[in-house]
Amino acid sequence: MVPSDRRSAAEEPPSAFRPAIDAHTHVFPDRLAAAIQRTLTEEAGWEFSSPTSRTGIEDVLRSAGVAAYVALPYAHEPGLARDLNAWLGAQAEASTFMIPFATVHPDDEDVADVVREAFENGARGLKIHCPVQECRPADSRIEPALEVATEYDRPITYHGGTAPMFEDSPYVGADAFAEVVNSYPDLRVCCAHMGTYEVDAFLDLARTNEQVYLDTTVAMSASAPETMGFDPSSIADETLIDRSDSIMYGSDFPNVPYPYREERAGLLARDLPRETARDIFYRTAIDFLGLEDDPVLETGST
Repeated sequence: MVPSDRRSAAEEPPSAFRPAIDAHTHVFPDRLAAAIQRTLTEEAGWEFSSPTSRTGIEDVLRSAGVAAYVALPYAHEPGLARDLNAWLGAQAEASTFMIPFATVHPDDEDVADVVREAFENGARGLKIHCPVQECRPADSRIEPALEVATEYDRPITYHGGTAPMFEDSPYVGADAFAEVVNSYPDLRVCCAHMGTYEVDAFLDLARTNEQVYLDTTVAMSASAPETMGFDPSSIADETLIDRSDSIMYGSDFPNVPYPYREERAGLLARDLPRETARDIFYRTAIDFLGLEDDPVLETGST
């Protein structure tokens, strides 16, 4: 896969995608990575061929022109988050361009301490996977985590929408997401996957709340109609232009059943204005992450 991605990246206009920040990737220990992909194969029928090791993931991202990437962990049961956060932190120390997030399970014994420890050890934000962890975005069990994130001014990325297989889940949707937006007005929050399948409602939340962000992950890929049953063209260019300060690029890599180039191909084919593309592929993520330093300057990427 890597050579074909390199050819594709070389054919793209340098200013269109490069440098990019991928705001939504996953780096897990080997056994957990394999278990997650088995579950996705069983439930969604997806097949995977991309590398799952940190070094393999970074080879693909670097060849595509990614200057920094956000690694999002999530704990599917209590008692795992602290060790998972520590493991990802160690991976980040060995990397030149990983931005690690932390996770916590709503049924962990001391939710606040798990998150505080991770932030003190370098985690840049928090990831909550609402349907997998069976909690709403403002669930009372994770309120201590939200308070710590607010205290440290760290963002939270949620799987808060109904796609691709959670339309019957009581833990997701625009109404549930609005609860955290209204309860924590100073907290920067991102709903992954453009809020699919309630895109319009999530776009409205972003339009009326400057702390609300969306990422393009999977929903805007060239393969979205097949993999998610969602048509990216239903989101007009004008919408991306208007909301480029709240929409950022993400991929879900390596947990996608297609080559990495497919994630950006549809967005690049739109021939968006340069300023819009720079927002979506780079600047909006810097704002969401609250970065004071430019990853390109820090890593020397071009």
